[in-house]
Amino acid sequence: MALFSWRLAPVGASEPPVKGGKLPEIKLQIPRNHDERSYLGLSGAGFFKIPQIRSTVIVIEIFSLYCAQCQAFSPEMNVLYQMIEQIPELKDRIKLIGIGAGNSTNEVEAFRKAHDVPFPLFPDEDFSIHKLLGEVRTPYFIVIKMNKDHTHQIIYSELGAFGEAETFLQRILKDSGLRPEN
Repeated sequence: MALFSWRLAPVGASEPPVKGGKLPEIKLQIPRNHDERSYLGLSGAGFFKIPQIRSTVIVIEIFSLYCAQCQAFSPEMNVLYQMIEQIPELKDRIKLIGIGAGNSTNEVEAFRKAHDVPFPLFPDEDFSIHKLLGEVRTPYFIVIKMNKDHTHQIIYSELGAFGEAETFLQRILKDSGLRPEN
């Protein structure tokens, strides 16, 4: 008697991730660019899951090349990145990534170049990640905090631009318990 094992494709979430919850299992291609791999604390090739990024806090932006608000808000994301990178106690503890909902590798690269994005961006050409996240509109921001036991918790999950980078960074620090001096 033969036993068959059926594996169902991941079903999309009907709602966006919620504060206090866990991020769905998302697999991304390890960047080919050495600087991006180093920034994320990754090595080798293949795929990785977002909680494998070597950081205490991970800020995820869901964007689209075709989203006017994403384009308009891109300079503020770059300011947030620069602020974090200029604080030695935070630059290895808070990382930013972007996921282009429905965007191909070429579209993600076009967004990167047009807006001089300094952090890693990943394509989601088939909307599979977008579906796992409840088909959120763009821009959408999710912040996760990694726990010492290697689990994680969502500390922020909101649609739309978050306002000024400095105010958002202070919120991240407060909600995550991170302090520049610790």
